[in-house]
Amino acid sequence: MPSVNVVNGKQIVIEELDPGRRLGRFIVKPFAQVWHHRDLVQAILRREVRDRFKGSVAGWVWAAIAPLLAIAVYSFAFTTNLQLNLAVDVGPRVGYALFIFSGIVVFNFFSEMAFRAPMLLHEYAHFIKQTIFPSDMLAVISTLRATLYTVISIVVMLAFQLAVVRSLPWTVLLLPLMFIPLMAFLVGMSWFLCAIGAFTRDAGYLMINVVPLFMFATPVFYPQSSLPPPFDFWIYANALTGYVEVMRDIVLLAKLPDWRVYVWTLFTSVFTFYFGYWFFDRYRNVIVDVI
Repeated sequence: MPSVNVVNGKQIVIEELDPGRRLGRFIVKPFAQVWHHRDLVQAILRREVRDRFKGSVAGWVWAAIAPLLAIAVYSFAFTTNLQLNLAVDVGPRVGYALFIFSGIVVFNFFSEMAFRAPMLLHEYAHFIKQTIFPSDMLAVISTLRATLYTVISIVVMLAFQLAVVRSLPWTVLLLPLMFIPLMAFLVGMSWFLCAIGAFTRDAGYLMINVVPLFMFATPVFYPQSSLPPPFDFWIYANALTGYVEVMRDIVLLAKLPDWRVYVWTLFTSVFTFYFGYWFFDRYRNVIVDVI
């Protein structure tokens, strides 16, 4: 039932939504916000992408050079005496270079967002303080920007695989089923880190120190199956493990991912997305005063 408040002698009817409708509105709200501010998102995204290599001669060529150099170094390292001795079969040495690079692509996507998100609101503090600026869109814009460079890395990886193996598995068509949940996971993580970073810059320093170590807790250089029990199970507590495993299954191993792993990645994606948005939205009005 609606409630009635009296303000300055006037009755104001306030509609009280049932829990189901409130939940429905909360689920739809992040997407509605993105659609409502789509022109602003596009404008800022274009500016950030344009300014990334501003002043350089090669420009966007650098976006492709970095992954090409990484694959070249990995291929050299694992076709010489520098190769690692693994307890599991990961294919030929060049295949192991792709094995590592596929994990690096996912981890670099995560690390770019983890490094930038705590200071993101401080970067745009002037706009947030001086104008009616939708601060929640910054996490979306930043993720879309990082997505562009990640897609370039994936294209380079697929091109290298095609050049070496002479074919690509049909399962690469399933990449969006891995990539979209990963984007949602990173947007939610960014909302959470943005809010924390607004209150204390320690969040940024924490990410700088923790993220490099986190790489070794992610199966980037080794397969999850090489771990002894119970570590082969508990490593999935690291949400990135599922995304890395799904990426390798559909790109390198030409097989459908384990449905349990995929369901887990979907769960972590949806939970992180909405928890991050809830946390950011809860402190949205306070953020303007503390950044």
